[in-house]
Amino acid sequence: MAQVNASANRRLSAKAAPRGAPQGQRSGATRAAQSGTRQAAKSSRSKRALTGIRRRGVVIALSVTGVIAAMLVTGVIVAAPLGDAIGQAVNGALSVGAKNEVPDAPQSIVVPPQSAAVSQAGDTAGALPGLPGLADVAWATRISTETNISVRAIQAYAGVAIAKQTENPGCHLGWNTLAAIGSVESGNGTHGGSTVGVDGAVTPPIYGPALDGNGFNTVPDSDAGAIDADATGDRAVGPMQMIPQAWRNWGTDANADGKVDPQNIDDATLATANYLCHAGGDLSTDAGWKKAVAAYNDAGSYALKVSQAANRFAAATAT
Repeated sequence: MAQVNASANRRLSAKAAPRGAPQGQRSGATRAAQSGTRQAAKSSRSKRALTGIRRRGVVIALSVTGVIAAMLVTGVIVAAPLGDAIGQAVNGALSVGAKNEVPDAPQSIVVPPQSAAVSQAGDTAGALPGLPGLADVAWATRISTETNISVRAIQAYAGVAIAKQTENPGCHLGWNTLAAIGSVESGNGTHGGSTVGVDGAVTPPIYGPALDGNGFNTVPDSDAGAIDADATGDRAVGPMQMIPQAWRNWGTDANADGKVDPQNIDDATLATANYLCHAGGDLSTDAGWKKAVAAYNDAGSYALKVSQAANRFAAATAT
């Protein structure tokens, strides 16, 4: 670019000199004219550069505004809080054109180990009925403190994992993977202010956004609202966010109350375990674990979040 400008200046200087004047005898007026021409050219280039910067700034600002507006219209799924989504969009837009910024290295999925839960010793008085009663209460209480997950949710995850070790030992499903999915999907049954009761029921019930094609895949109604309380289209339901079709295939009574309820953390966790073991086979292998989680939600960012949470919970168990 500097060579082009120097050539242009030489052409301007040649035109400013009288044709008959010797090269070393040009007048002061001629030199002043040359200087003024160079200054005008420099000023023009500066203005063009400033205008370009302003235009790029306007484009970035409008892009950010458009992304945020679109998110506010379409909504954000339970597994991706609105604040995080907007933060990513804004940071991405503002980084456009940054010359000296080094991008972060892409994060890789580290498949978590199978974290073993501690079983309740024999028949313990006051133990919960069904699978959650299999988990040792003292162990669940300690893990709850380490992970900030309620004791009742820990009992649900651990009880199902213990049962799976007997019913399907080749699956190698750890309680930490179940807890990680529950964390990402609904904050372990706490999304929107919900709580998990002693009986495992999540109140108020948790429903995902309408899967009507408005920002999400279209899933036509399959249950007339019987499972997801929406007769116009399907929604993911409960603390593990299963769609009605999947729930009909995998839902099972896990706490011996005679009901199969997607809004009960025990039943929902057992349904998730059934689905993961069927989809992934041996979850102790990288391929099996990734296949199982991808069958649940095939977004790469989802698998990353689940793996990170599952590894944190496994580390908590080891302390």
